[in-house]
Amino acid sequence: MVQTLDESGAVDPWRRRVRRPRRQMPLWQELPLLLVVAFCLAVLIRTFLLQAFFIPSGSMEDTLLVGDRVLVNKVVYDVRDPLRGEVVVFKGTDRWVPQVAQEPAPGFVGKLGRTVGDLVGVSRPGEKDFIKRVIGLPGDRVSCCDEQGRLLVNGTPLDETYVVRDSPLDLPPNPRECRSRRFEEIVVPPGQIFVLGDHRLVSYDARCQGTVPIDNVVGRAFAVVWPSARWHSLPVPETFADVAPPSSAVDTLTPTQTREGGAVLVLPVAIMLSVYARSGRWRPVGRRRLSA
Repeated sequence: MVQTLDESGAVDPWRRRVRRPRRQMPLWQELPLLLVVAFCLAVLIRTFLLQAFFIPSGSMEDTLLVGDRVLVNKVVYDVRDPLRGEVVVFKGTDRWVPQVAQEPAPGFVGKLGRTVGDLVGVSRPGEKDFIKRVIGLPGDRVSCCDEQGRLLVNGTPLDETYVVRDSPLDLPPNPRECRSRRFEEIVVPPGQIFVLGDHRLVSYDARCQGTVPIDNVVGRAFAVVWPSARWHSLPVPETFADVAPPSSAVDTLTPTQTREGGAVLVLPVAIMLSVYARSGRWRPVGRRRLSA
């Protein structure tokens, strides 16, 4: 064992021994390790934090277009329930019919690619993943329409500027179809939400397929992230600020648990984080001790 001596020849306990620089791992060995770390980070982020969903239909036009990818916060509903006006992704119940025709079953290579893509978040959403806007909460009374053809929530008319293509008023209401704008008043049951698509002409939603359990909600869509020309946030429209509270209190469910579904695009970000850590610029910060 080599000891450090001071000028008098005694051992200097306060001097540190000079450490030899650590030998860097060759890139051809380190690259596979970085890819594995990036893959694990992508899976963790997709499972617990964020997802990017691909929009396969026009039921939310013109807010969301076919081919858009929206970023979904999966954590927010672990601490609270959805709010009116938020755009949410959820698992449809047995009554909800997919609006996009399913592709033929792929072969082995296709299935393998879809499995890997689903893990890291580059695959298409499942047939039971839907995205709609929350209109009514538990206990709310939702109906249509007033004299001006507006949607009513607890008697408050909504000025829905985000609805560019509304359903016609002249069609009689039919609980089995979503073609008509008019429908009888619905009292949202406890633990459920009433959702509608922004493109009411083509959207199959709560008008004909029923309310959705809060426990089925995957998360809140808060921004369009692709294509880059359409980057924008998805805020709550101001019209919902004037909605009166429900006339009677209802029981609500506990905050939802983390769920699976959809597709997330986080692998490139995870790779960047891994490379950034390897560069030596990112070092863990030591624990700070609070003063007495």
